[in-house]
Amino acid sequence: MKGGSITELEERVYSVLVVSSGEKFNNETALMLSEALFSPVQFATDISSAGRIKAQRHFDFIIVNSPLADGFGTDFAIDSGEAKNTVVLQLVRAELYEEIYEKNSAYGVFTLPKPISKQSMLNALHWMITTKSKVARLESKAVSIEDKMQEIRLVNKAKWLLIDKGKMAEPDAHRHIEKEAMDRCVSKRVVAEEIIKKYS
Repeated sequence: MKGGSITELEERVYSVLVVSSGEKFNNETALMLSEALFSPVQFATDISSAGRIKAQRHFDFIIVNSPLADGFGTDFAIDSGEAKNTVVLQLVRAELYEEIYEKNSAYGVFTLPKPISKQSMLNALHWMITTKSKVARLESKAVSIEDKMQEIRLVNKAKWLLIDKGKMAEPDAHRHIEKEAMDRCVSKRVVAEEIIKKYS
């Protein structure tokens, strides 16, 4: 691997598991994974030990340098890619690249052929950071949408409780929840939860 450097693209630190039996690869990769951006960085020389390490904590990135002493590593890479918000890269011999890429791509696992230059490896790390950031934003957006839907459900339930048990007209019930939230500087969800608790 030759030339290049990596700069901090995000104001956060990423945990990394490198699964590789190649000492030279491990040493060169360790130099690229600066503590400012990547920490902790753990190394495993076979799939079995990688599995044990992975079971103990979540990793943002997993890099699999195939083959390994106890298997090729593709199944491990795919299984690792199934974990929530983990980005996986598998490096394979050039003659196997097309076959492994076709298998991995269906599961969102990045695949690159070896030998690989240092610059290409740095580029791959950039892709992984970008992918990780995008996935995190999408997950955050999905959570926000679900929170909003939950608030709507609670407000509707509270509104119908005010209509049924508080003997309010529907427009009055709606205005009551909005006014309470505005006057007290709280969300409509908080007001709705209090109404539900009161009448339940």
